[in-house]
Amino acid sequence: MKVMVCVKRVVDFNVKVRVRNDGSGVDLANVKMSMNPFDEIAVEEAVRLKEQGVATEVVAVSCGPAQCQETLRTAMAIGADRAILVETSEELQPLAVAKLLKALADKERPSLLVLGKQAIDDDANQTGQMLAALAGLPQATFASKLEVADGKARVTREVDGGLETLELKLPAVVTADLRLNEPRYVTLPSIMKAKKKPLETVRPMDLGVDVTPRLKTLKVSEPPKRAAGIKVADVATLVAKLKNEAKVI
Repeated sequence: MKVMVCVKRVVDFNVKVRVRNDGSGVDLANVKMSMNPFDEIAVEEAVRLKEQGVATEVVAVSCGPAQCQETLRTAMAIGADRAILVETSEELQPLAVAKLLKALADKERPSLLVLGKQAIDDDANQTGQMLAALAGLPQATFASKLEVADGKARVTREVDGGLETLELKLPAVVTADLRLNEPRYVTLPSIMKAKKKPLETVRPMDLGVDVTPRLKTLKVSEPPKRAAGIKVADVATLVAKLKNEAKVI
């Protein structure tokens, strides 16, 4: 069984992002980039399926500039067997990424496609669902547990009322939630081995996909700074301030 796992290069989650002076977007100059944390969980889960003997091959895929090769090398250091980069300098939006992944899935024919539930840069939470719709595949989002056997995937997902368990017929699309697993620490020997693993580069035009952006960002701004809190003498003063100043009661 082949598993295709999709990863995205984003600003490292430890970095405090800065908005450009003109409000056109986030300043990426001299900023540390890394793999999207939810995608790292997806890679870890795919590799675990291989270690369990369920999967025979794990293929990591990324879409973006040439620097995404670093992200794919990290995925291979975790345990992916090979990687494919759809290289483009265009701004990629969720629908364009879903179309690219669908084209690759048609070519690779994986039994399972695993993605992070969302990227921490745009928080769109759309690519997995769009991919499933375009490919006509069953989907399970926000997976907190994944089991694969007998040509089916059993996915446990967290919902407001507790846990929901779905059973999908493969091939299928699964998006990983935070509690699915804890990714392993990547060792230096694994990083060195990843440099020798095959990494294929293709262009969107090779896949017959138009990645022209359909949405336009009008403005990006930082959230307003929170005002400092105050102490009140008693409950009566608190109620009065909530009613007269905050106007929440």
